[in-house]
Amino acid sequence: MDGMTTNTLAHDHNVRASDAEREEVARIVQDAGAEGRLTLAETEERLAGIYGARFRHELAQYTADLPRERDRPQRPWPPGVRGVPRPLLVHGALAIVLATVLIVRWIVSGVPYFWPGFPLFWLAVSLFVHARIRGFRGPYRRARAS
Repeated sequence: MDGMTTNTLAHDHNVRASDAEREEVARIVQDAGAEGRLTLAETEERLAGIYGARFRHELAQYTADLPRERDRPQRPWPPGVRGVPRPLLVHGALAIVLATVLIVRWIVSGVPYFWPGFPLFWLAVSLFVHARIRGFRGPYRRARAS
């Protein structure tokens, strides 16, 4: 919790908990539920207690038996490369493979006109639409918008 440990929460018997503190503890409990550390019933029970807590020291009990952020194992792979969502990367890789296959077939076939143009156009359109649906605007636009 942003600079605040569970031990600090335990010593604050007279300090009221803020909404931000409750949300942070709730996030930790939800993450533990998503990781399989807590059953659905345990997660719901703890969340009800967290949102009903009035003082900081009451929040400490809900995360006392859970590993701290730094103790959790990291994901075996990053969620994407340079901020590009994984499904969009897979779609892009598939589009590149299909484009390569189409162009190689055209070269081998000896047909004088570039017939893969139409399928390549639709591959590019599908990739563009997928990126727009995912809300991905690229690293340059995201940096400029910040």
